Amino acid sequence: MEFDIFFSISQTPDHNGYTPTESEMFANYFAQLEAADRLGFGVAWVAQAHLSTETQQQNTNPVVPHWKGEVGLCTDFCQLAMESFRRTNRIDVGSAVVSILAGGGPIALAERLANTVQFLSFIDEKRKLHVGFSAGRFEFMAKPYGVVPRNEIEKAAWPTLRGQIFMEASEIFLRLLRGDTIKSGDIRETHLARDNFRSDEDWEKVKHAAGVESDSYRIERRYEFEEISIVPKNWPRNRLELVAGTHDPKAQEFVNNFLPVKVFNLSITSPEVIDSTHERMNKIFHPDGGKWMRRDMPRTTFVFLNAESGLSPEEQSKAAKEEARLALGEYWKALEGTLDPSKVERAANNALIGNPQEVADQVKERFHPDDRLMCWFDFFNHDNERVIRNMEAWYREVVPLLE
Repeated sequence: MEFDIFFSISQTPDHNGYTPTESEMFANYFAQLEAADRLGFGVAWVAQAHLSTETQQQNTNPVVPHWKGEVGLCTDFCQLAMESFRRTNRIDVGSAVVSILAGGGPIALAERLANTVQFLSFIDEKRKLHVGFSAGRFEFMAKPYGVVPRNEIEKAAWPTLRGQIFMEASEIFLRLLRGDTIKSGDIRETHLARDNFRSDEDWEKVKHAAGVESDSYRIERRYEFEEISIVPKNWPRNRLELVAGTHDPKAQEFVNNFLPVKVFNLSITSPEVIDSTHERMNKIFHPDGGKWMRRDMPRTTFVFLNAESGLSPEEQSKAAKEEARLALGEYWKALEGTLDPSKVERAANNALIGNPQEVADQVKERFHPDDRLMCWFDFFNHDNERVIRNMEAWYREVVPLLE
């Protein structure tokens, strides 16, 4: 089993109502990153955000209207990754995840990432940049860049069409990273048909908007351009690892037509979906990536560990459960505006909670020995010293119990 670490850098009130400043948030991140490097975590996965969550609450249909503060402060992953590499010696850095529809789109992102890997090669000989990419969780982050319905058909087909835009953007992104010279006419066309939609009702809406009966409808490409390629052209592509943040089997297969692209998954995903994803990826993983392994699908998990000195194992267990309840409660209040105890309980059932022995037992019960975990310690917790103590306890007291 391998252990990575996830950093949310989420500037939102904790259960005490405390919200650090932006500079305090990043100071905490760097302190925790340096501790993770010292302890031996494999990859530091950093949550990427785009644009202000608070400001979007002024929009007509805000996606998280009750959220206080910012979902995340990392809005320039490439710069933060380079600063993270400079401050550490062993740990890799990854994005979890960057939207290829926001921030200028797939062309701009491909060029920035190639430059980042090029610059990394000047300061380190071995470490890698891991890039998780997706369409983005929140639509408001991509809308200012033109990712909006352009006509009535597109409006009726949204958000199914948004998934197709992600496929188009992914091909551009991956082929540019591969070193191709491309023009928009080389890129896949989108044809919407019944099998793209979940229900007959959704498909009928598209047909009604089109005003013409047909088995499929061609959608104009989102990106139009003549021949382009990115600079730099000669950069160490073996230092870049790509991971798709999508559950769509068709998208997972599509992106592996171009380059080896691994997959993100969540600890709350059902064992059936986990197993079927591994089975599928065994067949479709791009051959340049070698044999598919379970570690190629990193899995996030909340960690509410209490190994505080002066407490008995029973007291540690009780305190950890209370800490989890408070943090998860704040999360659901921020997300939905109300506290739903049943949702807190379901989230707790999928988190690692307790004293070191309990957490180790939960890991062995829920995960395969060859899995790779993204341990999330800073979830709604701004106590920097405590977060670092939890990280230290993980390696000092939990990991030995797993070995």
